[in-house]
Amino acid sequence: MNNLTIRLETEKDYRAVEELTREAFWNLYKPGADEHYFVHMMRSHTDFISDLAFVLELDGKIVGNIMYTKAWLEDENGERKEILSFGPLCVAPEYQRQKLSKVLIEHSFEVARKMGYDVNIIFGNPGNYVSRGFVSCKKKNVSFVVDGNFPTSLLVCELVPNALDGRKWMYIPSTAPDCCEDTTAVEAFDAMFPPKEKKWMPSQEECYIYSHSSVVR
Repeated sequence: MNNLTIRLETEKDYRAVEELTREAFWNLYKPGADEHYFVHMMRSHTDFISDLAFVLELDGKIVGNIMYTKAWLEDENGERKEILSFGPLCVAPEYQRQKLSKVLIEHSFEVARKMGYDVNIIFGNPGNYVSRGFVSCKKKNVSFVVDGNFPTSLLVCELVPNALDGRKWMYIPSTAPDCCEDTTAVEAFDAMFPPKEKKWMPSQEECYIYSHSSVVR
């Protein structure tokens, strides 16, 4: 595509980004969505990294965005390492499957490296991210701090080769997504947008399978 522009999000973009996020995630992982509320609340969270909040414009219209928070890894000696976690990563439904998410990921990774970050970890569908350099958390000895297992959907990307040096690590995510546990607040925020039908979609079962499974030894 021509006329693509990537730039940092500004305050005037907030509503457009929230609308985009709502459209991109509606009925994807569950009936309805709460990712647009997460985006709204994330910006005021201490772990939010505004220097990595990018929007993608096509002919002046925002058609994609990516946002990041800090996260951490802790080794067996209690040493902590600050890392990154992106999400939501959104592309408008009518522009999906055109490699625009790849453009956002690669651009933000380049900036992240310049900022000194060398690891990015996300929860996601492996089929969407292995082509972007992500691997199973087990391959990098990264377990989930809650129960010490290796979730199928926990994916690791070393922005700098061998950044994790073979040690055993526990992943400690940001608390930013916790805001979505307040379902009353989510519903009140969603009521500020045009009504949309909540319904079941096959992608929701796929999400359930990935999010409730682990890689075994």
